[in-house]
Amino acid sequence: MDLFDGHCDTILRCYLHGGGLRRQEGHLDLERRRGRGRWAQFFAAFGSPEDMPGRSLWEVFLEEYALFRSELDANADLAEFCRTGAEAEAAFAAGKTAAFLSVEGAELLDCDLDKLRLAHRMGVRAVNITWNHPNALSGTNAEEKDRGLSERGRAFVRTMGELGMLVDVSHLSDPGFWDVMEVTDRPVVATHSNARAVFPDPRNLTDAQFTAIINTNGVAGLNMYAGFLGEDPDFDTVTSHLEHFLALGGEDHVAMGGDWDGITRMPRGMQGIQDVEKLCEHLLRRNYSEGLLEKVFYSNLMRVVNEVCNM
Repeated sequence: MDLFDGHCDTILRCYLHGGGLRRQEGHLDLERRRGRGRWAQFFAAFGSPEDMPGRSLWEVFLEEYALFRSELDANADLAEFCRTGAEAEAAFAAGKTAAFLSVEGAELLDCDLDKLRLAHRMGVRAVNITWNHPNALSGTNAEEKDRGLSERGRAFVRTMGELGMLVDVSHLSDPGFWDVMEVTDRPVVATHSNARAVFPDPRNLTDAQFTAIINTNGVAGLNMYAGFLGEDPDFDTVTSHLEHFLALGGEDHVAMGGDWDGITRMPRGMQGIQDVEKLCEHLLRRNYSEGLLEKVFYSNLMRVVNEVCNM
Protein backbone atom coordinates (compact mmCIF):
# COMPACT_ATOMS: atom_id res chain seq x y z
CA MET A 1 0.00 0.00 0.00
CA ASP A 2 1.07 3.60 -0.63
CA LEU A 3 1.48 5.93 2.33
CA PHE A 4 2.01 9.65 2.83
CA ASP A 5 2.27 10.36 6.56
CA GLY A 6 2.23 13.93 7.80
CA HIS A 7 4.20 13.79 11.04
CA CYS A 8 6.95 11.98 12.90
CA ASP A 9 9.51 13.02 15.53
CA THR A 10 12.19 10.56 14.43
CA ILE A 11 14.79 13.29 13.83
CA LEU A 12 14.48 14.37 17.46
CA ARG A 13 14.79 10.77 18.63
CA CYS A 14 18.00 10.35 16.64
CA TYR A 15 19.26 13.73 17.83
CA LEU A 16 18.69 12.94 21.51
CA HIS A 17 19.40 9.23 21.65
CA GLY A 18 21.58 8.42 18.66
CA GLY A 19 20.87 5.94 15.94
CA GLY A 20 20.02 6.71 12.36
CA LEU A 21 17.15 6.82 9.92
CA ARG A 22 18.06 3.56 8.22
CA ARG A 23 17.30 1.39 11.24
CA GLN A 24 16.38 2.35 14.80
CA GLU A 25 14.35 0.98 17.69
CA GLY A 26 11.57 3.56 17.70
CA HIS A 27 8.38 3.68 15.67
CA LEU A 28 9.82 4.46 12.25
CA ASP A 29 12.88 3.91 10.10
CA LEU A 30 13.61 3.76 6.39
CA GLU A 31 13.97 -0.01 6.17
CA ARG A 32 10.68 -0.73 7.87
CA ARG A 33 8.48 0.06 4.88
CA ARG A 34 10.92 -1.06 2.21
CA GLY A 35 9.08 -2.79 -0.62
CA ARG A 36 5.63 -1.91 0.74
CA GLY A 37 4.62 0.65 -1.88
CA ARG A 38 5.28 4.34 -2.34
CA TRP A 39 6.08 6.14 0.90
CA ALA A 40 6.33 9.87 1.54
CA GLN A 41 6.99 11.14 5.06
CA PHE A 42 7.16 14.52 6.74
CA PHE A 43 10.02 14.45 9.24
CA ALA A 44 9.65 17.18 11.88
CA ALA A 45 12.52 19.17 13.31
CA PHE A 46 11.51 19.71 16.92
CA GLY A 47 12.94 20.73 20.26
CA SER A 48 11.53 21.96 23.55
CA PRO A 49 13.03 23.63 26.60
CA GLU A 50 12.32 20.40 28.48
CA ASP A 51 14.50 18.40 26.09
CA MET A 52 17.44 20.80 25.99
CA PRO A 53 17.28 23.44 28.76
CA GLY A 54 19.22 26.59 28.09
CA ARG A 55 19.77 25.75 24.42
CA SER A 56 18.88 28.07 21.59
CA LEU A 57 16.09 26.35 19.67
CA TRP A 58 17.33 27.95 16.46
CA GLU A 59 20.67 26.22 17.02
CA VAL A 60 18.81 22.97 17.74
CA PHE A 61 16.97 23.37 14.43
CA LEU A 62 20.23 23.89 12.54
CA GLU A 63 21.80 20.85 14.19
CA GLU A 64 18.75 18.67 13.50
CA TYR A 65 18.70 19.90 9.91
CA ALA A 66 22.34 18.92 9.52
CA LEU A 67 21.56 15.51 11.03
CA PHE A 68 18.61 15.03 8.67
CA ARG A 69 20.69 15.91 5.60
CA SER A 70 23.61 13.74 6.65
CA GLU A 71 21.29 10.79 7.31
CA LEU A 72 19.70 11.18 3.89
CA ASP A 73 23.14 11.38 2.27
CA ALA A 74 24.18 8.22 4.11
CA ASN A 75 21.01 6.45 3.00
CA ALA A 76 20.74 7.76 -0.53
CA ASP A 77 19.81 4.28 -1.73
CA LEU A 78 16.62 4.40 0.34
CA ALA A 79 15.40 8.01 0.51
CA GLU A 80 15.49 11.37 -1.23
CA PHE A 81 15.01 14.84 0.25
CA CYS A 82 11.91 16.28 -1.46
CA ARG A 83 10.28 19.68 -1.57
CA THR A 84 7.47 19.15 -4.11
CA GLY A 85 5.17 16.43 -5.30
CA ALA A 86 7.15 16.23 -8.55
CA GLU A 87 10.33 15.54 -6.60
CA ALA A 88 8.46 12.86 -4.64
CA GLU A 89 7.38 11.19 -7.86
CA ALA A 90 11.00 11.16 -9.04
CA ALA A 91 12.03 9.55 -5.75
CA PHE A 92 9.35 6.88 -6.14
CA ALA A 93 10.47 6.18 -9.70
CA ALA A 94 13.95 5.52 -8.31
CA GLY A 95 12.53 3.14 -5.72
CA LYS A 96 13.10 5.56 -2.81
CA THR A 97 11.14 7.12 0.04
CA ALA A 98 10.23 10.79 -0.40
CA ALA A 99 11.47 12.58 2.73
CA PHE A 100 9.88 16.00 3.38
CA LEU A 101 10.92 18.33 6.21
CA SER A 102 8.71 20.25 8.62
CA VAL A 103 9.26 22.35 11.75
CA GLU A 104 7.14 21.66 14.82
CA GLY A 105 6.80 24.99 16.57
CA ALA A 106 7.79 28.31 14.99
CA GLU A 107 9.90 29.02 18.09
CA LEU A 108 12.59 26.85 16.42
CA LEU A 109 12.74 29.65 13.85
CA ASP A 110 12.61 32.31 16.59
CA CYS A 111 9.19 33.25 15.11
CA ASP A 112 11.27 35.34 12.72
CA LEU A 113 10.27 36.03 9.11
CA ASP A 114 13.84 36.09 7.81
CA LYS A 115 14.53 32.70 9.42
CA LEU A 116 11.27 31.41 8.00
CA ARG A 117 12.43 32.43 4.51
CA LEU A 118 15.81 30.81 5.15
CA ALA A 119 14.11 27.61 6.32
CA HIS A 120 12.13 27.58 3.09
CA ARG A 121 15.32 27.91 1.06
CA MET A 122 16.74 25.02 3.12
CA GLY A 123 13.79 22.87 2.06
CA VAL A 124 11.30 23.14 4.94
CA ARG A 125 7.79 22.84 3.53
CA ALA A 126 5.53 22.81 6.62
CA VAL A 127 5.57 24.64 9.96
CA ASN A 128 3.41 24.20 13.05
CA ILE A 129 2.60 27.69 14.29
CA THR A 130 3.06 26.43 17.86
CA TRP A 131 3.87 23.32 19.84
CA ASN A 132 2.46 23.05 23.38
CA HIS A 133 4.10 26.21 24.73
CA PRO A 134 2.91 29.66 23.60
CA ASN A 135 5.27 31.70 21.49
CA ALA A 136 5.34 35.15 19.93
CA LEU A 137 2.85 34.05 17.29
CA SER A 138 0.00 32.52 19.34
CA GLY A 139 -1.23 30.61 22.34
CA THR A 140 -1.65 26.85 22.15
CA ASN A 141 -4.18 24.15 22.93
CA ALA A 142 -2.28 23.51 26.19
CA GLU A 143 -1.19 26.95 27.44
CA GLU A 144 -2.67 30.45 26.93
CA LYS A 145 -5.59 28.73 25.25
CA ASP A 146 -7.55 31.96 24.80
CA ARG A 147 -4.78 33.79 22.90
CA GLY A 148 -4.96 33.87 19.12
CA LEU A 149 -2.52 35.08 16.51
CA SER A 150 -0.49 38.18 17.22
CA GLU A 151 0.21 40.63 14.42
CA ARG A 152 3.53 38.86 13.95
CA GLY A 153 1.63 35.57 13.80
CA ARG A 154 -0.62 36.91 11.07
CA ALA A 155 2.40 38.10 9.08
CA PHE A 156 4.03 34.71 9.59
CA VAL A 157 1.00 32.88 8.17
CA ARG A 158 0.75 35.26 5.21
CA THR A 159 4.45 34.81 4.44
CA MET A 160 4.12 31.03 4.57
CA GLY A 161 1.40 31.27 1.96
CA GLU A 162 3.59 33.43 -0.26
CA LEU A 163 6.48 30.98 0.06
CA GLY A 164 4.43 27.86 -0.63
CA MET A 165 4.64 26.30 2.84
CA LEU A 166 1.95 24.29 4.63
CA VAL A 167 0.45 26.04 7.66
CA ASP A 168 0.04 23.31 10.28
CA VAL A 169 -2.56 24.07 12.97
CA SER A 170 -2.03 20.97 15.15
CA HIS A 171 -1.24 22.18 18.71
CA LEU A 172 -2.63 25.67 18.00
CA SER A 173 -5.16 27.36 20.32
CA ASP A 174 -8.76 27.47 19.12
CA PRO A 175 -8.66 31.28 18.68
CA GLY A 176 -5.36 30.91 16.82
CA PHE A 177 -6.95 28.35 14.52
CA TRP A 178 -9.75 30.72 13.56
CA ASP A 179 -7.29 33.58 13.08
CA VAL A 180 -5.34 31.39 10.63
CA MET A 181 -8.56 30.80 8.72
CA GLU A 182 -9.09 34.56 8.44
CA VAL A 183 -5.56 35.20 7.20
CA THR A 184 -4.85 32.43 4.71
CA ASP A 185 -6.32 31.63 1.31
CA ARG A 186 -4.36 28.38 0.92
CA PRO A 187 -5.14 24.81 2.05
CA VAL A 188 -4.56 24.37 5.79
CA VAL A 189 -3.36 21.16 7.43
CA ALA A 190 -3.65 19.70 10.90
CA THR A 191 -1.03 17.04 10.34
CA HIS A 192 -1.65 15.02 13.52
CA SER A 193 -5.07 15.79 15.06
CA ASN A 194 -8.15 13.62 15.64
CA ALA A 195 -11.87 14.36 16.14
CA ARG A 196 -12.82 16.13 19.38
CA ALA A 197 -16.42 14.91 19.10
CA VAL A 198 -15.15 11.32 19.34
CA PHE A 199 -12.68 11.99 22.15
CA PRO A 200 -12.82 15.40 23.87
CA ASP A 201 -9.17 16.33 24.08
CA PRO A 202 -8.26 19.94 23.18
CA ARG A 203 -5.54 18.61 20.85
CA ASN A 204 -8.31 17.25 18.64
CA LEU A 205 -10.37 19.20 16.11
CA THR A 206 -13.94 20.34 16.61
CA ASP A 207 -16.45 19.62 13.87
CA ALA A 208 -16.41 23.30 12.93
CA GLN A 209 -12.62 23.30 12.67
CA PHE A 210 -12.53 20.21 10.48
CA THR A 211 -15.24 21.70 8.26
CA ALA A 212 -13.16 24.87 7.96
CA ILE A 213 -10.15 22.76 6.90
CA ILE A 214 -12.36 21.10 4.26
CA ASN A 215 -13.35 24.54 3.00
CA THR A 216 -9.67 25.41 2.43
CA ASN A 217 -9.20 22.09 0.57
CA GLY A 218 -6.79 21.00 3.31
CA VAL A 219 -6.42 17.82 5.33
CA ALA A 220 -6.32 16.51 8.90
CA GLY A 221 -4.00 13.61 9.69
CA LEU A 222 -5.15 10.83 12.03
CA ASN A 223 -2.88 10.73 15.10
CA MET A 224 -2.02 7.30 16.55
CA TYR A 225 -1.40 8.53 20.11
CA ALA A 226 -3.68 6.61 22.46
CA GLY A 227 -4.22 9.72 24.59
CA PHE A 228 -5.88 11.51 21.66
CA LEU A 229 -7.91 8.48 20.49
CA GLY A 230 -9.84 7.34 23.56
CA GLU A 231 -9.80 5.03 26.54
CA ASP A 232 -7.86 1.82 25.82
CA PRO A 233 -8.06 2.41 22.05
CA ASP A 234 -7.83 -0.21 19.33
CA PHE A 235 -8.25 -0.13 15.55
CA ASP A 236 -12.02 0.28 16.01
CA THR A 237 -11.30 3.48 17.96
CA VAL A 238 -9.16 4.82 15.11
CA THR A 239 -11.97 3.87 12.75
CA SER A 240 -14.43 5.90 14.83
CA HIS A 241 -12.37 9.06 14.32
CA LEU A 242 -12.09 8.36 10.59
CA GLU A 243 -15.82 7.67 10.28
CA HIS A 244 -16.65 10.89 12.10
CA PHE A 245 -14.51 12.95 9.72
CA LEU A 246 -16.03 11.13 6.74
CA ALA A 247 -19.53 11.88 8.01
CA LEU A 248 -18.62 15.57 7.93
CA GLY A 249 -17.76 15.29 4.24
CA GLY A 250 -14.08 14.52 4.68
CA GLU A 251 -13.43 11.82 2.07
CA ASP A 252 -10.89 14.07 0.34
CA HIS A 253 -9.64 15.69 3.54
CA VAL A 254 -8.48 12.94 5.92
CA ALA A 255 -4.88 11.74 5.88
CA MET A 256 -2.41 9.98 8.15
CA GLY A 257 -0.26 11.75 10.74
CA GLY A 258 0.91 9.05 13.09
CA ASP A 259 3.08 11.22 15.39
CA TRP A 260 5.62 8.39 15.26
CA ASP A 261 8.47 8.61 17.78
CA GLY A 262 6.65 11.49 19.47
CA ILE A 263 4.17 9.34 21.39
CA THR A 264 4.34 6.76 24.16
CA ARG A 265 1.18 4.70 23.62
CA MET A 266 -0.59 3.54 20.48
CA PRO A 267 -3.83 1.64 19.85
CA ARG A 268 -3.76 -2.06 20.62
CA GLY A 269 -2.26 -3.96 17.70
CA MET A 270 0.08 -1.15 16.64
CA GLN A 271 3.78 -0.91 17.48
CA GLY A 272 4.97 1.48 14.77
CA ILE A 273 4.59 2.57 11.18
CA GLN A 274 4.99 -1.02 10.01
CA ASP A 275 1.52 -1.71 11.40
CA VAL A 276 -0.27 0.85 9.24
CA GLU A 277 -0.97 -2.06 6.89
CA LYS A 278 -2.86 -3.77 9.73
CA LEU A 279 -5.05 -0.70 10.08
CA CYS A 280 -5.69 -0.70 6.34
CA GLU A 281 -6.62 -4.40 6.44
CA HIS A 282 -8.96 -3.70 9.35
CA LEU A 283 -10.71 -1.01 7.32
CA LEU A 284 -10.97 -3.27 4.28
CA ARG A 285 -12.70 -5.85 6.48
CA ARG A 286 -15.09 -3.07 7.51
CA ASN A 287 -15.97 -2.71 3.78
CA TYR A 288 -14.08 0.51 3.15
CA SER A 289 -13.30 0.73 -0.55
CA GLU A 290 -9.74 0.55 -1.82
CA GLY A 291 -10.30 3.89 -3.56
CA LEU A 292 -11.27 5.64 -0.34
CA LEU A 293 -8.35 4.15 1.57
CA GLU A 294 -5.94 5.22 -1.18
CA LYS A 295 -7.10 8.78 -0.57
CA VAL A 296 -6.77 8.55 3.22
CA PHE A 297 -3.42 6.81 3.30
CA TYR A 298 -1.78 8.64 0.41
CA SER A 299 -3.36 10.89 -2.16
CA ASN A 300 -5.24 13.44 -0.03
CA LEU A 301 -2.04 14.75 1.54
CA MET A 302 -0.15 14.51 -1.75
CA ARG A 303 -2.84 16.62 -3.41
CA VAL A 304 -2.34 19.38 -0.83
CA VAL A 305 1.44 19.23 -1.19
CA ASN A 306 1.07 19.51 -4.95
CA GLU A 307 -1.19 22.55 -4.56
CA VAL A 308 0.80 24.44 -1.95
CA CYS A 309 4.44 23.33 -2.11
CA ASN A 310 5.13 24.28 -5.70
CA MET A 311 7.95 26.77 -5.31
